[in-house]
Amino acid sequence: MLTFKAEPGSRCARPTPSHPAWPDHASAARPRATARLALTAPLLLLLVALLPAPAQAASCLYVSSYHPGYEWNDGIERGLEEGLAGRCELARFYMDTKRNTEPEHGAAMAQKAYQQILATRPDVIIACDDNASKYLVAPLLKDAPFPVVFCGINWTVEPYGYPYDNVTGMIEVAPVQQLIKEMRALFPGMAHGVYLSSDVYTEQKDFVRYLRYFEEDRVTLRGVFVKTLAEWKATYLAAQNGGEDFIVLGNNAGINDWDIDQAATFALEHARIFSVSNYDWMMPYTMLALTKLPEEQGEWAGQVALAVIDGAPVSSIPIVVNRRWDIYINPQLLERGGFVLPPRLIQQAIKVDGR
Repeated sequence: MLTFKAEPGSRCARPTPSHPAWPDHASAARPRATARLALTAPLLLLLVALLPAPAQAASCLYVSSYHPGYEWNDGIERGLEEGLAGRCELARFYMDTKRNTEPEHGAAMAQKAYQQILATRPDVIIACDDNASKYLVAPLLKDAPFPVVFCGINWTVEPYGYPYDNVTGMIEVAPVQQLIKEMRALFPGMAHGVYLSSDVYTEQKDFVRYLRYFEEDRVTLRGVFVKTLAEWKATYLAAQNGGEDFIVLGNNAGINDWDIDQAATFALEHARIFSVSNYDWMMPYTMLALTKLPEEQGEWAGQVALAVIDGAPVSSIPIVVNRRWDIYINPQLLERGGFVLPPRLIQQAIKVDGR
């Protein structure tokens, strides 16, 4: 069941700095119009059953910042289809800005998506990840006569000025603080680490948050962003021999010559320091990960899209933050590095072996 949680006078949930957190109980704060809809739902269902079937089904347009085959967005799409429950005909548009990072490409793809929106006039637009908001929603759809539900925006919506009257969504927050807590319990003396990731906009944005949380825990974190597998290997190897206490493996998407087997073999041969991540697909190269669930983003976006189609005003639906995560471990890499995790973590974790 979809629950909207709101606070009077605001629509945005944590962790956006300019907005307060949403309370855990929303019954008193729910807009009156929404309450009236809920109270009359049985009567409305009866009336709908007596009416002839509509000539045309509702239409939804999913605008992905990235490309088919990118694991995170594939998971969001699975969740979206589940959330829509077959009630909205779903068209898809892929901006492909993970493999093509130039701003000119993003702007050009946003224009193509906008022309498709004007031509097809979907009932709801689902905009996934940051670049869909950066290039399409913020410059072209603000306060437009098209309801927009975003998902997958990393950490904060502040760069896009949300909320708008026609826009709501779910912010994507990695469980970094929980990960640091686990690391500190394992290594009380940790002081230095390196963040290794692809050289793309969202990873730069992620690093800013990682840096803040590690600094709060009095840990120095150095960021390295690479474009090729060779650069990734060189940085990974240097971290093993360079006096670092740990390595955070960010996203490999954006490293276009990535080879799973080659990277996994390299990690297994050279792993000496502890490695962590927030991505489950990085587990062939990582010892421990606390990961977000892409399906959560998609399911929520789909449920909100249906609520809008059913008549809920977008402005009545608050921006929220994801709440769920999974724990993964790689026993082969842990053994290679000589690390033993507490039974609590081992029992809770999903076990993934290197390839």
